[in-house]
Amino acid sequence: MLIKLFFSFIKVGLFSVGGGYAAIPLIQNQIVDVHHLMSMGEFADLITIAEMTPGPISINSATFVGTRLAGLPGALLCTIGVVLPAFIICLILAKLYYKYRGLKGLQTILSSLRPAVVALICSAGLSILTLALFNAEKSAILLSNFRPIEFILFLCGIVALRKFKINPIAVIFGSGVIGTLAYMIL
Repeated sequence: MLIKLFFSFIKVGLFSVGGGYAAIPLIQNQIVDVHHLMSMGEFADLITIAEMTPGPISINSATFVGTRLAGLPGALLCTIGVVLPAFIICLILAKLYYKYRGLKGLQTILSSLRPAVVALICSAGLSILTLALFNAEKSAILLSNFRPIEFILFLCGIVALRKFKINPIAVIFGSGVIGTLAYMIL
């Protein structure tokens, strides 16, 4: 189990170009789809907790998965696995970038990666959104499973973040409190 977790997170760390949010679909693929170590609901809980805790979401996710599945050794191996490829690649790229930073081709390559990163982030967001609003994965959405409280919280969260520029942590905490109160009353 530990070796499987370590190599799964090495893959996540190696292919999550674009940062922590780009790693979410890769973690989902390895933990939920390929190895079936968590359900999609548990994965959504993992992302929620990883987002709320300080630090990069990919490292928080790796630590949470490792702890959940294999205790402290799992947390250490998953965290090292997700960080190690980025550490090695950053060392190599930093040396190459400082040597060749004036080349136009390098700037073209970097700018061409941006759309792929946006697509990865959108994919992860849609997976979590469908789970929150319909309590199902993208392939099993039923209108009868629509959750209006979550939808209202989602819309209010978007407005609070975009229009009023409220701190994301306050939006997450407020959504949790309001959602809990709404379910207690209803």
